[in-house]
Amino acid sequence: MELKDLEIFQTVAEKGTITEAAKALNYVQSNITSRIQRLEEELKTPLFHRHRRGMRLTPEGKKLLTYSEKLLSLAEEMKKVVQDNGEPAGKLEIGTVETVFHLPQILSSYINRYKHVDVTLVTGVTEELEDEVLHFRLDGAFVSEADFHPEIETYDVFQEELVLISNQHRSLDELLEQPFLCFSKGCIYRARLEAWYTDQNVTPKLMEFGTLETIVRSVVAGLGISFVPRSSVAPFIENGLIYCHSLPEAYSKIKTVFIRRKDSYLTSTMEKLIETIAQHRKIWIENE
Repeated sequence: MELKDLEIFQTVAEKGTITEAAKALNYVQSNITSRIQRLEEELKTPLFHRHRRGMRLTPEGKKLLTYSEKLLSLAEEMKKVVQDNGEPAGKLEIGTVETVFHLPQILSSYINRYKHVDVTLVTGVTEELEDEVLHFRLDGAFVSEADFHPEIETYDVFQEELVLISNQHRSLDELLEQPFLCFSKGCIYRARLEAWYTDQNVTPKLMEFGTLETIVRSVVAGLGISFVPRSSVAPFIENGLIYCHSLPEAYSKIKTVFIRRKDSYLTSTMEKLIETIAQHRKIWIENE
Protein backbone atom coordinates (compact mmCIF):
# COMPACT_ATOMS: atom_id res chain seq x y z
CA MET A 1 0.00 0.00 0.00
CA GLU A 2 1.41 3.36 -1.06
CA LEU A 3 0.67 6.78 0.36
CA LYS A 4 -0.40 7.85 -3.13
CA ASP A 5 -3.08 5.13 -3.07
CA LEU A 6 -4.41 6.55 0.19
CA GLU A 7 -4.39 10.08 -1.24
CA ILE A 8 -6.41 8.87 -4.24
CA PHE A 9 -8.81 6.94 -2.00
CA GLN A 10 -9.31 9.98 0.23
CA THR A 11 -9.96 12.26 -2.75
CA VAL A 12 -12.57 9.89 -4.20
CA ALA A 13 -14.24 9.69 -0.78
CA GLU A 14 -14.32 13.50 -0.57
CA LYS A 15 -15.46 14.19 -4.16
CA GLY A 16 -17.89 11.28 -4.45
CA THR A 17 -17.06 10.45 -8.08
CA ILE A 18 -14.09 9.16 -10.08
CA THR A 19 -14.53 12.04 -12.52
CA GLU A 20 -14.25 14.78 -9.87
CA ALA A 21 -11.35 13.01 -8.14
CA ALA A 22 -9.48 12.76 -11.46
CA LYS A 23 -9.97 16.50 -12.03
CA ALA A 24 -8.75 17.35 -8.54
CA LEU A 25 -5.64 15.18 -8.83
CA ASN A 26 -5.05 15.85 -12.56
CA TYR A 27 -5.08 12.09 -13.28
CA VAL A 28 -6.84 10.12 -15.98
CA GLN A 29 -9.97 8.38 -14.72
CA SER A 30 -8.70 4.88 -15.59
CA ASN A 31 -5.71 5.42 -13.31
CA ILE A 32 -7.97 6.42 -10.40
CA THR A 33 -10.21 3.39 -10.98
CA SER A 34 -7.32 0.91 -11.15
CA ARG A 35 -5.67 2.30 -8.00
CA ILE A 36 -8.92 2.03 -6.05
CA GLN A 37 -9.48 -1.53 -7.30
CA ARG A 38 -5.92 -2.47 -6.38
CA LEU A 39 -6.40 -1.06 -2.89
CA GLU A 40 -9.63 -3.04 -2.46
CA GLU A 41 -7.89 -6.22 -3.63
CA GLU A 42 -5.01 -5.63 -1.24
CA LEU A 43 -7.38 -5.09 1.71
CA LYS A 44 -9.72 -7.85 0.51
CA THR A 45 -12.85 -5.73 1.00
CA PRO A 46 -14.97 -3.26 -1.03
CA LEU A 47 -14.30 0.33 0.02
CA PHE A 48 -17.08 1.99 -1.97
CA HIS A 49 -20.67 1.36 -2.95
CA ARG A 50 -20.93 2.14 -6.68
CA HIS A 51 -24.15 3.76 -7.93
CA ARG A 52 -25.27 5.82 -10.92
CA ARG A 53 -24.52 9.16 -9.29
CA GLY A 54 -21.11 8.27 -7.92
CA MET A 55 -19.47 6.38 -5.07
CA ARG A 56 -20.25 6.14 -1.37
CA LEU A 57 -18.01 4.70 1.33
CA THR A 58 -18.79 1.26 2.76
CA PRO A 59 -18.45 0.78 6.54
CA GLU A 60 -14.95 -0.64 5.88
CA GLY A 61 -14.17 2.39 3.69
CA LYS A 62 -15.16 4.73 6.51
CA LYS A 63 -12.75 2.92 8.83
CA LEU A 64 -9.95 3.24 6.29
CA LEU A 65 -10.70 6.94 5.79
CA THR A 66 -10.02 7.62 9.47
CA TYR A 67 -6.62 5.91 9.28
CA SER A 68 -5.70 7.37 5.88
CA GLU A 69 -6.26 10.90 7.20
CA LYS A 70 -3.94 10.17 10.11
CA LEU A 71 -1.27 8.50 7.95
CA LEU A 72 -1.22 11.25 5.32
CA SER A 73 -1.13 13.91 8.02
CA LEU A 74 1.72 12.09 9.75
CA ALA A 75 3.66 11.88 6.47
CA GLU A 76 3.18 15.62 5.92
CA GLU A 77 4.20 16.31 9.51
CA MET A 78 7.33 14.20 9.04
CA LYS A 79 8.36 16.44 6.12
CA LYS A 80 7.78 19.54 8.23
CA VAL A 81 9.85 18.18 11.13
CA VAL A 82 12.77 17.21 8.88
CA GLN A 83 12.68 20.48 6.94
CA ASP A 84 12.07 22.74 9.95
CA ASN A 85 15.23 24.79 10.46
CA GLY A 86 13.67 27.31 12.82
CA GLU A 87 12.81 29.80 10.07
CA PRO A 88 9.08 30.02 9.24
CA ALA A 89 8.49 28.91 5.66
CA GLY A 90 6.20 26.81 3.49
CA LYS A 91 2.42 26.50 3.37
CA LEU A 92 0.13 27.37 6.26
CA GLU A 93 -3.53 26.51 5.69
CA ILE A 94 -5.86 28.17 8.16
CA GLY A 95 -9.60 28.81 8.40
CA THR A 96 -11.64 31.63 9.84
CA VAL A 97 -15.20 32.60 10.58
CA GLU A 98 -16.16 35.65 8.53
CA THR A 99 -16.44 38.12 11.38
CA VAL A 100 -12.91 38.15 12.87
CA PHE A 101 -12.52 41.93 12.84
CA HIS A 102 -8.84 41.92 13.89
CA LEU A 103 -7.72 39.18 11.50
CA PRO A 104 -6.25 41.55 8.85
CA GLN A 105 -3.97 43.10 11.49
CA ILE A 106 -2.75 39.69 12.66
CA LEU A 107 -2.11 38.32 9.17
CA SER A 108 -0.55 41.55 7.91
CA SER A 109 1.97 41.56 10.78
CA TYR A 110 2.71 37.87 10.30
CA ILE A 111 3.09 37.86 6.50
CA ASN A 112 5.18 41.06 6.41
CA ARG A 113 7.58 39.60 8.97
CA TYR A 114 7.78 36.03 7.65
CA LYS A 115 7.87 36.47 3.88
CA HIS A 116 8.63 32.81 3.07
CA VAL A 117 5.30 31.59 4.45
CA ASP A 118 2.48 30.98 1.96
CA VAL A 119 -0.79 31.48 3.88
CA THR A 120 -4.00 29.98 2.49
CA LEU A 121 -7.22 31.23 4.11
CA VAL A 122 -10.67 29.60 3.90
CA THR A 123 -13.90 30.73 5.55
CA GLY A 124 -16.67 28.78 7.24
CA VAL A 125 -18.68 28.42 10.43
CA THR A 126 -17.12 27.29 13.70
CA GLU A 127 -18.29 23.66 13.68
CA GLU A 128 -17.13 22.91 10.15
CA LEU A 129 -13.77 24.62 10.69
CA GLU A 130 -13.21 22.60 13.87
CA ASP A 131 -13.96 19.46 11.84
CA GLU A 132 -11.45 20.52 9.17
CA VAL A 133 -8.76 20.96 11.84
CA LEU A 134 -9.61 17.64 13.50
CA HIS A 135 -9.34 15.81 10.18
CA PHE A 136 -5.97 17.39 9.35
CA ARG A 137 -7.33 19.40 6.42
CA LEU A 138 -6.45 22.72 8.08
CA ASP A 139 -3.44 23.60 10.24
CA GLY A 140 -5.59 25.80 12.45
CA ALA A 141 -8.56 28.18 12.47
CA PHE A 142 -9.91 31.40 13.98
CA VAL A 143 -13.33 30.49 15.40
CA SER A 144 -15.84 31.43 18.08
CA GLU A 145 -15.26 29.78 21.46
CA ALA A 146 -17.32 26.60 21.84
CA ASP A 147 -17.31 23.20 23.51
CA PHE A 148 -14.47 21.78 21.42
CA HIS A 149 -13.29 18.21 20.90
CA PRO A 150 -10.68 17.05 23.49
CA GLU A 151 -8.01 16.92 20.76
CA ILE A 152 -8.38 20.66 20.11
CA GLU A 153 -6.03 23.20 21.72
CA THR A 154 -7.19 26.82 21.95
CA TYR A 155 -5.47 30.21 22.13
CA ASP A 156 -7.43 33.32 23.12
CA VAL A 157 -7.54 36.07 20.48
CA PHE A 158 -10.07 38.69 21.69
CA GLN A 159 -13.52 39.11 23.20
CA GLU A 160 -16.35 41.32 21.99
CA GLU A 161 -20.09 41.92 22.07
CA LEU A 162 -22.72 40.43 19.80
CA VAL A 163 -25.59 42.80 19.01
CA LEU A 164 -29.00 42.37 17.46
CA ILE A 165 -29.25 44.57 14.36
CA SER A 166 -32.24 45.95 12.44
CA ASN A 167 -32.82 48.76 9.94
CA GLN A 168 -35.15 50.63 12.30
CA HIS A 169 -35.35 51.26 16.02
CA ARG A 170 -37.89 48.68 17.20
CA SER A 171 -39.03 47.13 20.48
CA LEU A 172 -37.86 43.60 21.29
CA ASP A 173 -41.39 42.31 20.74
CA GLU A 174 -41.39 43.76 17.23
CA LEU A 175 -37.92 42.32 16.54
CA LEU A 176 -39.07 38.85 17.51
CA GLU A 177 -41.59 38.96 14.67
CA GLN A 178 -38.90 39.68 12.05
CA PRO A 179 -37.13 36.94 10.00
CA PHE A 180 -33.74 36.02 11.50
CA LEU A 181 -30.98 36.30 8.87
CA CYS A 182 -28.15 33.93 9.75
CA PHE A 183 -25.29 31.71 8.63
CA SER A 184 -25.74 27.94 8.29
CA LYS A 185 -25.99 25.53 11.22
CA GLY A 186 -22.76 25.40 13.17
CA CYS A 187 -22.43 29.18 13.53
CA ILE A 188 -22.06 30.16 17.21
CA TYR A 189 -23.79 33.52 16.66
CA ARG A 190 -26.82 31.69 15.31
CA ALA A 191 -26.76 29.23 18.24
CA ARG A 192 -26.66 32.11 20.74
CA LEU A 193 -29.63 33.92 19.25
CA GLU A 194 -31.61 30.70 18.89
CA ALA A 195 -31.02 30.13 22.62
CA TRP A 196 -32.42 33.61 23.30
CA TYR A 197 -35.46 32.89 21.11
CA THR A 198 -36.03 29.62 23.01
CA ASP A 199 -35.92 31.45 26.34
CA GLN A 200 -38.49 33.89 24.95
CA ASN A 201 -40.72 30.95 23.91
CA VAL A 202 -40.55 32.06 20.28
CA THR A 203 -39.81 30.00 17.16
CA PRO A 204 -37.71 32.13 14.79
CA LYS A 205 -38.32 32.43 11.04
CA LEU A 206 -34.87 31.60 9.69
CA MET A 207 -33.29 32.74 6.43
CA GLU A 208 -29.77 31.38 5.77
CA PHE A 209 -27.10 33.36 3.90
CA GLY A 210 -23.53 32.60 2.87
CA THR A 211 -21.70 35.85 3.66
CA LEU A 212 -21.74 38.55 6.32
CA GLU A 213 -21.94 41.28 3.68
CA THR A 214 -25.15 39.81 2.25
CA ILE A 215 -26.66 39.48 5.73
CA VAL A 216 -25.86 43.08 6.72
CA ARG A 217 -27.07 44.56 3.43
CA SER A 218 -30.27 42.52 3.71
CA VAL A 219 -30.84 43.94 7.20
CA VAL A 220 -30.28 47.47 5.81
CA ALA A 221 -32.89 46.72 3.13
CA GLY A 222 -35.40 45.71 5.82
CA LEU A 223 -35.50 41.98 5.07
CA GLY A 224 -35.05 40.99 8.71
CA ILE A 225 -32.74 41.12 11.74
CA SER A 226 -29.44 39.44 12.59
CA PHE A 227 -26.98 38.85 15.47
CA VAL A 228 -23.38 39.87 14.72
CA PRO A 229 -20.26 41.26 16.45
CA ARG A 230 -20.58 45.01 17.02
CA SER A 231 -17.15 45.65 15.46
CA SER A 232 -18.18 44.08 12.15
CA VAL A 233 -21.02 46.57 11.60
CA ALA A 234 -19.53 49.71 13.16
CA PRO A 235 -19.53 51.76 9.89
CA PHE A 236 -23.22 50.95 9.30
CA ILE A 237 -24.06 52.06 12.85
CA GLU A 238 -22.12 55.32 12.45
CA ASN A 239 -23.91 56.07 9.18
CA GLY A 240 -27.32 55.40 10.73
CA LEU A 241 -28.08 52.52 8.35
CA ILE A 242 -28.70 50.02 11.13
CA TYR A 243 -29.67 50.08 14.78
CA CYS A 244 -28.13 47.96 17.54
CA HIS A 245 -30.06 46.28 20.32
CA SER A 246 -28.19 44.79 23.27
CA LEU A 247 -29.11 41.42 24.76
CA PRO A 248 -28.15 40.01 28.19
CA GLU A 249 -24.48 39.11 28.62
CA ALA A 250 -25.24 35.37 28.65
CA TYR A 251 -26.06 35.64 24.94
CA SER A 252 -23.94 38.58 23.81
CA LYS A 253 -20.40 38.03 25.10
CA ILE A 254 -18.35 36.10 22.53
CA LYS A 255 -14.70 35.12 22.46
CA THR A 256 -12.68 34.49 19.32
CA VAL A 257 -9.99 31.81 19.68
CA PHE A 258 -7.41 30.18 17.45
CA ILE A 259 -7.53 26.37 17.41
CA ARG A 260 -5.16 23.60 16.33
CA ARG A 261 -4.78 19.88 17.04
CA LYS A 262 -2.98 19.19 20.31
CA ASP A 263 -1.04 16.28 18.83
CA SER A 264 0.20 18.07 15.70
CA TYR A 265 3.87 19.03 15.54
CA LEU A 266 4.36 22.70 16.44
CA THR A 267 6.44 23.96 13.53
CA SER A 268 8.27 27.27 13.74
CA THR A 269 5.76 28.53 11.14
CA MET A 270 2.82 27.80 13.44
CA GLU A 271 4.71 28.84 16.57
CA LYS A 272 5.37 32.31 15.14
CA LEU A 273 1.72 32.71 14.14
CA ILE A 274 0.66 31.92 17.72
CA GLU A 275 3.26 34.42 19.00
CA THR A 276 1.89 37.07 16.63
CA ILE A 277 -1.64 36.44 17.91
CA ALA A 278 -0.45 36.79 21.52
CA GLN A 279 1.38 40.06 20.74
CA HIS A 280 -1.72 41.63 19.21
CA ARG A 281 -3.93 40.34 22.02
CA LYS A 282 -1.65 42.05 24.56
CA ILE A 283 -1.94 45.37 22.69
CA TRP A 284 -5.76 45.14 22.51
CA ILE A 285 -6.02 44.38 26.24
CA GLU A 286 -3.75 47.31 27.10
CA ASN A 287 -5.84 49.67 24.94
CA GLU A 288 -9.18 48.64 26.45
